[in-house]
This record gives sequence, C-alpha cells and structure tokens, in this order.
Amino acid sequence: MDVRLDGRTALITGGSKGLGLAMATEFARSGADVVIVARRPDVLAEAKALIGKTAKTRVATVAADVATAAGIKTAYEAAMAAFGKVDIVVNNAGKAETHKFEEITDEIWQSDLNLKLFAAIRMTRLALPQMKTRKWGRVINVLNTGAKTPGAGSAPTTVSRAAGLALTKVLAGEGAPHNVLVNALLVGQIESDQWVRRHKAQGANVGYDEFIKGMGSKLPLGRIGTAQEFANIACLLVSDAGGYINGTAINVDGGASPVV
Repeated sequence: MDVRLDGRTALITGGSKGLGLAMATEFARSGADVVIVARRPDVLAEAKALIGKTAKTRVATVAADVATAAGIKTAYEAAMAAFGKVDIVVNNAGKAETHKFEEITDEIWQSDLNLKLFAAIRMTRLALPQMKTRKWGRVINVLNTGAKTPGAGSAPTTVSRAAGLALTKVLAGEGAPHNVLVNALLVGQIESDQWVRRHKAQGANVGYDEFIKGMGSKLPLGRIGTAQEFANIACLLVSDAGGYINGTAINVDGGASPVV
C-alpha cells in the first residue's frame, strides 16, 4: 500500500527529536509539507536538515513553548504564515514525569497538564475550524499505554494522558461529521531521545545498545520498538488510507500492555 500525503500540511509539536522527528520525516517523505515545533532553534535547525535528506517537500520550524497559550498561538500562526493551512495536527510534546502521589506539588501537576493536556486542547481548538471548513482533517494525540493502565507512582503523567484519551474521544465525535478524524497513539517502550536521557541519568555501567537490548528482552516481542515503526502507523492514520479510523486509542507497544 502506497500511503501518500501529497498536498497536506502537518504541524507536529515536539517535532525536533525522537518520535516527533521520525513522524515529521515520514510525513515529508510521503509528500506533506511539515511544520515542526520545539523550544530550541539549534535543535530545530538540525532536525530540518535531517528531514531534508529524504524529502523534497517544504519544512518550517517554529521555536515555541507549547506548554503556554502564547507558545501555541505562536506555533499555529507561524504554520499558517508558512503554508496557509494546517491539515494535520500531531500533539506530541511531553516527557515522562512520575512521582509518588504525596510528593506531587500543585506546580508539578499544573506543569504536566499544561504540556500534555492543555497544549493539545489549545492547538486543536485553533486548527479545527479550518479543517471543518475544508471537510478534511486529522489529529493524533500521542499518549502512552499508562493512560489505560495507570499504576502506583505513575502520576502525574498517566493522569494527564488519561485525560488525553477522553479528549480524543470527545474530539472524534465532534469532528466526524466534518471528516475530521481524531485518534490517539499510545507509546510503549519505543526507542527515542527519552531513552538516551534515561540511560545517561541512570549512570548505567553498560553501553547504550546493551542497555536498550536488556530493556527489550522483557517484552513479548523481545525488543523495544523503533521510532520509524511508530511513524509508520502515524502516517497511515493521517492519510486517506486511514479514512475510516476514528476515535481509537492504538497501543504501539509490541503487545506489552495487558489491555487492548
């Protein structure tokens, strides 16, 4: 199946590294113009160069903090100035934040909700009207499998992500009559920049490749996933080929989650 995104414009938050960069690269390779949003201009420039190695479509970068309303507005307006429309929104910004419940301050709760929930609310709210006008739109909320199976010590991330599940279903129902499809992709153990940081933070006495191999050996498939594998399913969902998939929350975890 040849999945194409020709003529589409995609905006991806957290688009300079890891899963965001993989999705941006795959979308561009499939014919879409891409806007990647992150906080650091230097990292965005590196990402743009990498995307350009495999695609001839246009790539715009926006340095903005999507945890703020002002940052979301900046990102959206820059995308509109660059390409005149936004057909696809991927709400991907976020990082793992986990503590024991009694140790989580109001500030930590609010920071996590701003980055993971309110960023998705604000960006989708801006893009939705034009999608409805054109009778075509796609939104992906990148969550994690803990949204379905929260465990002890997993807040605030799993709480924010569970709210993202509810948001996905609400938007899917409201967007469907206008051919605006909204789905969630739930990340399992997939190699990304977060794993690099985790390896470094743990001060592991093994090399990174061995560290990753050890983590993957505990999973049903015997390995962790790749960012490219995640990008592949995302590309399908935002294409015409995924035109009857709406309101779903797909585990991209190699079968690790105990629930479907």
